Order: sequence, then C-alpha cells, then structure tokens
Amino acid sequence: MLLLAAAGLVAFVLLLYMVSPLISPKPLALPGAHVVVTGGSSGIGKCIAIECFKQGAFITLVARNEDKLLQAKKEIEQHSINDKQVVLCISVDVSQDYNQVENVIKQAQEKLGPVDMLVNCAGTSLSGKFEELEVSSFEKLMSINYLGSVYPSRAVITTMKERRVGRIVFVSSQAGQLGLFGFTAYSSSKFAIRGLAEALQMEVKPYNVYVTVAYPPDTDTPGLAEENKTKVSFILQVVTMGLFRTIALFYLGSFDNIVRRCMVQKAESETVDKTA
Repeated sequence: MLLLAAAGLVAFVLLLYMVSPLISPKPLALPGAHVVVTGGSSGIGKCIAIECFKQGAFITLVARNEDKLLQAKKEIEQHSINDKQVVLCISVDVSQDYNQVENVIKQAQEKLGPVDMLVNCAGTSLSGKFEELEVSSFEKLMSINYLGSVYPSRAVITTMKERRVGRIVFVSSQAGQLGLFGFTAYSSSKFAIRGLAEALQMEVKPYNVYVTVAYPPDTDTPGLAEENKTKVSFILQVVTMGLFRTIALFYLGSFDNIVRRCMVQKAESETVDKTA
C-alpha cells in the first residue's frame, strides 16, 4: 500500500512538471528592460543586478549606503554587453517613508523608463530567543523585511497593471516557509512576505503581472556574517514541506479561477452600463 502511494505521488509530481510550461508565464525579455533592485549594493541583490546587466538590462540600484552603491555600480558596469546600458544609483531607506520611496521610483522611471521588473532584496536578520529579544527588534525586522518590500512594490504596481507587463520578485527565506528556533522575529517577517506575495499574485495575474517568491538558504553574504553573530544553534528536519506546498498550489489555483471569472463579469457589467 505504501509503495502504491509513493508511486502515485511520483506520477503526480511528473504530471505537474510536464504541464508547468503550459501554465507558466513567458520569461521577461531582459535586453533593454528596466530592472530595479532594492538592497542592490551587496549580497544577493548585487548578484541579481549583475546577472540582469549581463543580459542587457538597465539597472536601478536602491540601498542606503552611498559608498557601497557606487562601489557596486562600478562592479556591475564591468559586465555590460553594449554601450547604451546604464546603472542608476539611488540612496534611500525603503522601509521608512512610502512617499519618499514613491518619489525615487518616479525619478528612476523618468530616467530609464517604466519599471519592468522589481526585485525586493532589502532585508536584515537577527536571531535570539523570543523572550530575550527586545520588542524593538520585532518592529525593526518587520519594518525592513516586510514594509521594505511593500513600499517599492506599491510604487510600481499601478504602472505595471496599466502596461499589462511586469514582474515583482520578493526575496524571502527558508525561514519564511518553516518557523525556526531562535528566529521568531525574522521568520515572522519573512512569512509576511509570503502571504503578501500570494495574495498580490491573485490580484495582478489578470493584468499579465507576475509575482515570484525566492526562498534562499544560508548564503555567503555580508548579511549572513552579521546574522551569525547572534545565531542560535538548532536542528532542522523537514519531511512533508513539499507535499504541503503542492496542496497549497491547488488551493491558489482555484482562487485564480475565481478572480478571473469575477474580472470578466466586471468587464461585461461595465460594457452594459456604457451602452445603456
């Protein structure tokens, strides 16, 4: 019986693998595209910016430290494939003031055109037992990791929907899929990103705007070096996460259908009202 169940699960996974190209969006053409990367002065954000630049994209780097931004700009520019490409640097804290974030995004769009892809990489980590962490630590991580992704996404979403093209990437963490010992503040902020992304995808998918969530493990970055200073030792065992995620995908798919039908009904109703 167990062998039969395992065989059925394998067949189901293979079926999903075969049909995924039919339901997945077309890849965004990066040559000439405007890509905004928050937290782009170091770590994962800088590496993503380099890879996009290698494929012909125009890059806007957003981070707080001007010196690191300029250093990253020089490094990225070494990977250009044509003399038209531009790397624009903007120093701003994406977690503090939405109006300020909105203004700098507008400035970037005036110089490099509408944002085709936004990669939310700005984030930080802090570990410690729940009762030993200051309450301000929870507020800080939620502000940087969650609102630091909400504000830039909110600033670009309207234009993306109007143009019927766009990609928004949220960089979460493996701690955003499973709560980890010693990471009550960090995990909760990364779980919030997952909830935001899944709900937002339902809203924007009918407009050909797609949302991606990345769940990287520990990665050799300056951020990890800081995290290791306070990291609490733990043992992690994950057995059924893949199965739970598969079930969740079917759940999300059913909601996609509901949203699509409601959008069609709304459009038909508006057409009737105009002709009445």
